Amino acid sequence: MKTIVRCALLLIALVVLHASIGTAASPSAPVPVPDTVTMVDLGATACIPCKMMAPIIEELAAEYRGKAAIIFIDVWKNPDEAKKFKVSMIPTQIFFDRAGNEIYRHSGFMDKKTIIAQLAQMGVAQPDAGSGK
Repeated sequence: MKTIVRCALLLIALVVLHASIGTAASPSAPVPVPDTVTMVDLGATACIPCKMMAPIIEELAAEYRGKAAIIFIDVWKNPDEAKKFKVSMIPTQIFFDRAGNEIYRHSGFMDKKTIIAQLAQMGVAQPDAGSGK
């Protein structure tokens, strides 16, 4: 039964990832977003930890709309972005303040609670109670 649930969750994550590919930042969009706290998740749609993060990034992008920019960039499809942000491992998450200064960088899987805590530390109001699982 646990295997079935895990497979179902993985399938759901893949569907969400596929649906979210169209919302990923294009290399021509300004990153970090001017005058906005920005979290950039640099990864690839074929990377396992990146696939695990995809539904988290999708949720956070919706929950923080208007409060912070949450952006995914596929560095396998946009290798210049990996160079621009000096990414040596994926996934890598970079947090920028409103002035565009890098405040924090993390490599590897990052859970939703930790991302929310980092955004809060940067002065971004947390989403409504119950959505920060």
